[in-house]
Amino acid sequence: MSTQPFIEVEAKFAVDDTIAVPDLTALTAVESAGETVRHSLSAIYYDTADLRLTRAKVTLRRRTGGKDDGWHIKLPGTTGRTELHAELTDPSTPPDELLDAVRAIIRREPLSPIAQVDNDRAETPLYDAAGDQVAEFCDDRVTAWSLLPGGQQTTWREWEVELSGELAETVDGNALLHEATSLLINRGARKSASPSKLATALGDSAAAAPVPPYMSAEGLDEGSPAKAVVDSLRVQRDRLVEWDPKVRNDEWDSVHQMRVATRELRSLLETFEGILAGDQLKHVESELKQLAALLGTARDAEVVEERFIGLLDSDTTGMIDGPASEHVRGDMRREYERAHRRILRTLDSERYLTLLDDIDALLANPPLASDAPADEEAGAADSGSAPGEAGSETASAESASGESAPAETRSSEEILYEHLERGYKKLAKRHKLAREHYPDTSLPLHDREEYVHDVRKAAKKLRYSANAAKDSGLKAGKLSKACKELQEILGDYQDAVTSWDRIEKLAAGARQRGEDTFAYGMLYQREMSRGDKALEDYPKAFKEVKKAFKKVEPKDN
Repeated sequence: MSTQPFIEVEAKFAVDDTIAVPDLTALTAVESAGETVRHSLSAIYYDTADLRLTRAKVTLRRRTGGKDDGWHIKLPGTTGRTELHAELTDPSTPPDELLDAVRAIIRREPLSPIAQVDNDRAETPLYDAAGDQVAEFCDDRVTAWSLLPGGQQTTWREWEVELSGELAETVDGNALLHEATSLLINRGARKSASPSKLATALGDSAAAAPVPPYMSAEGLDEGSPAKAVVDSLRVQRDRLVEWDPKVRNDEWDSVHQMRVATRELRSLLETFEGILAGDQLKHVESELKQLAALLGTARDAEVVEERFIGLLDSDTTGMIDGPASEHVRGDMRREYERAHRRILRTLDSERYLTLLDDIDALLANPPLASDAPADEEAGAADSGSAPGEAGSETASAESASGESAPAETRSSEEILYEHLERGYKKLAKRHKLAREHYPDTSLPLHDREEYVHDVRKAAKKLRYSANAAKDSGLKAGKLSKACKELQEILGDYQDAVTSWDRIEKLAAGARQRGEDTFAYGMLYQREMSRGDKALEDYPKAFKEVKKAFKKVEPKDN
């Protein structure tokens, strides 16, 4: 049975054999040191043949000895690492409850031992003035073997200071680690150059392991538009895989971040059809759309819950009655939990793993438009139109004048610029429609909202395209920043829209139960006001996008 995940925050130091452990009660937060206990630890580390876990900064080990023998997985985090434990089982079969956390990384690849690390550890607990443990100091003497081809035996000594309990990821905890670092370095230790014992154990042998195919696309020239697009796709692919275990653990903001990576992947595939082409793209786009929609349901519930709690906590009228408060606080939490359970079922599905495989296959062998049959290229050129705009956008090889130029006569910057130009024209068109129709109160509110939402979607796509283009010679950094600011302004408005839509439904439910709906009307009006305020900076933000786009055009255009 696996334990609950916990955050490991520690500092590591390389130290010579002859250096004595200093008096750790010199640390401000440490009043006393407990009895030192010695452990003999032995760990076998597992990975795929191409070291997928190691490359993702994840470690999977089976350790015997000490107070927490068993299977351990360590996942990278913002300030520390998330650690999951499971009971000691057969060495040949890592527990499924741990492997599920890294399924997006390893997929169906077999795992095998890659290193053995034996450690003679002297472990000392450190206590504050109240007698609570604040940290643990470990003096480790390590002997390790790389089990990879060409691997060798290595020995070293290191010190670790690990924060205890709730002190991890706090200001006080960071202060303790900072002070401990100064103390230990002054006593002759050095900050460890290696992120983990496994990395030290593997040493140079890790470089000889095969590289996963998705990491090195074949047949792409440096500086080509296809290389820029594929590199951007790979960044988002890595983000998607990185956030998968955090979504499974229901970490804060993880659903949102995984949704962003999913949508950016899809947007890049759509925007740069014509550089890449073929049915493979369309299938991956469709699957990503389904995944983003699933994540979006949970994300919307999460956003609305946060806004509702903020509205309730800031209320000073005392006019929000108990039943309304209970439903406002509880209903969205329950909706989020249902949506999160659906996400977990999807992440455990064969269809999801196949999508990840398809993305990796696309990165390994990018379907270049120049390699696609003519009918596929034509389909790709037409597929970028928004609903109701069929045929309104030019093909990727079309210049602003409408004349088609051979791809070999144009620079990478020119090709990427044409894609940016298409995205900007779509944004400008939607902006014009929003300015025309949003103030028209004769239209249903929902229709008016959609015009603004369309602007936000176009700004987001243009931003993603600018991110892909800015590393290939185009000065698109300011355009990306301006689009992000516009997107955030309209995102605040969209959050208000989502919130007041939910308030309407809550009010309808209250009416059916015969409850007073006055409180819902108050909350609805507050969200309407927040939405209107969010739009105040919209015109200025669009002007900044327009100004930034004018500075992108290649010099030879």
